[in-house]
Amino acid sequence: MKQTLAIARRELFAYFSTAVGYVVLALFLLMSGLLFALTVLHTGVEATMRPFFDLSFFLLLFIAPAISMRLISEEMRLGTIESLMTCPVSDAQVVIGKWLGAVAFFLAMLAPTLLYPLVLEWYSSPDYGSIFAGYAGLVCIGALYLALGTLASSIWPSQVLAYLVAVFFWLLFVGLTSWLPRYLGDPWSAILFRMSIEQRYGNDFAKGVIDTSTIIYFLSGIVLFLTAAVKIVESRRWR
Repeated sequence: MKQTLAIARRELFAYFSTAVGYVVLALFLLMSGLLFALTVLHTGVEATMRPFFDLSFFLLLFIAPAISMRLISEEMRLGTIESLMTCPVSDAQVVIGKWLGAVAFFLAMLAPTLLYPLVLEWYSSPDYGSIFAGYAGLVCIGALYLALGTLASSIWPSQVLAYLVAVFFWLLFVGLTSWLPRYLGDPWSAILFRMSIEQRYGNDFAKGVIDTSTIIYFLSGIVLFLTAAVKIVESRRWR
């Protein structure tokens, strides 16, 4: 565990020591600020951040892969992946540590948006229970997106390719599980809707509900993608 946290700290500091980290951070805060101002701050409407949370689901689809694209791709590009593998750490510790570093940066990126509920409080009396659930949902979605991004980064040495593959995967997944079922009959529509991140987030977290089955859904996806990434990294030891 100590080695994993050391790798996570190293990755977190790496984000704040490069221009890419600050660009992603500034871009997210700019876009999220615009979403909050355009969808939440309206006179005569309900004091809720649900419109912001609903649109943030799609915003993270493009932002999260930008965070994770460098995790292992950068090591392969610089040729430091071999020296990292010779260190007294397991492949699982490397992958999980890098993912945790990306999650920590994501949380740091999300932290300034906690000012939005305070701004909303200035104008009305929002429901902080639903706000807490909404942020919990964003953390789950971000962690899942970053897990898939870690897998893509472990496969392709090119950061751009890792980014594009991750974005394309989520666009395809959202299309298959959220839009396609509307044109299908049961039981396929019901099965695909149950797999939909958008439906689970919108029907639970965005409404202020934290459902155990939804938490298990996100955790299962995270474990699946990270396990696959570990297997990819392990295969590189024998090349």
